[in-house]
Amino acid sequence: MILQHFQTMLKTKLNVLTLRKEPLPTVIFHEPEAIELCTTTPLMKTRTHTGCKVTYLGKVSTTGMQFLSGCTEKPVIELWKKHTLTREDVYPANALLEIRPFQVWLHHLDLKGEATVHMDTFQVARIAYCTADHNVSPNIFAWVYREINDDLSYQMDCHAVECESKLEAKKLAHAMMEAFKKTFHSMKSDGRIHRNSSSEEVSHEFESDDG
Repeated sequence: MILQHFQTMLKTKLNVLTLRKEPLPTVIFHEPEAIELCTTTPLMKTRTHTGCKVTYLGKVSTTGMQFLSGCTEKPVIELWKKHTLTREDVYPANALLEIRPFQVWLHHLDLKGEATVHMDTFQVARIAYCTADHNVSPNIFAWVYREINDDLSYQMDCHAVECESKLEAKKLAHAMMEAFKKTFHSMKSDGRIHRNSSSEEVSHEFESDDG
């Protein structure tokens, strides 16, 4: 009698479980060494930058509106002297220069040589002159940039970087020339530059000496 009652109760419970619509949870047993603890925060992908590792020497204001060969020599010497005075405190490569079709990005590096969130952006259309030909050091690449102030006035600043070699400096000069040509053709197609102008006429201020 007791056995029959137990069988009836068991059958009733099985029928109740069968009528449940929700799937029963699956229990999986793991060996202790097979369990891994992981953070619930998704891992952030490290952003990589392409460009040339350089030592940013800084900038200095320059005067004049016509920029001919040798016009960056004086400001570069000034920046070079400041750099050599504090050379022991400067990390060999403190920036990453990335030349793009319409913009130049200067990523600042930390002491570990990794890019930080701080970045300077230069519009290629505002670059009046660039060269990798300097007597003070063949490894220096410099460019003159038209900086727009808050009151809409502007000033011409000469920026300079020291590359690892003369070849790297020349490569930057050629890359800047290509970026300028793409920017020029884009602005010409948009009507922002007179149709009769040519890239050769406008880009004569860009030095790309291979010597």
